[in-house]
Amino acid sequence: QAPLVESGGDLVQAGGSLRLACVASGPIFRGFSRSIMAWYRQAPGNQREWVATIMGDGSTGYADSVKGRFTISRENAKNTVHLQMNNLKPEDTAVYYCNTRPPTRPLWGQGTQVTVSS
Repeated sequence: QAPLVESGGDLVQAGGSLRLACVASGPIFRGFSRSIMAWYRQAPGNQREWVATIMGDGSTGYADSVKGRFTISRENAKNTVHLQMNNLKPEDTAVYYCNTRPPTRPLWGQGTQVTVSS
């Protein structure tokens, strides 16, 4: 199994909500509760960009474009990071990935597609 597996993407209308999940596995994440985890996204024709970060102590940070609409959280017992996305906009359309912060290149997974229709 890949070290990071994302899920939860879907097609939604503008104003809708989605909750993404990322499950971490393997020896690299033996200390998952101490890992700084993040969500990133890549829209067609654009570079991958950072979306949100969660520290081991639960503190968080967000890109200005999603602040107030997205919430990152973690379930350490399940080695899982979530991204709750509310009030989605068409410009949120992208493939969403999780990784460490800063990202670890070999850990990039397949991502999960989020498409927001207007």
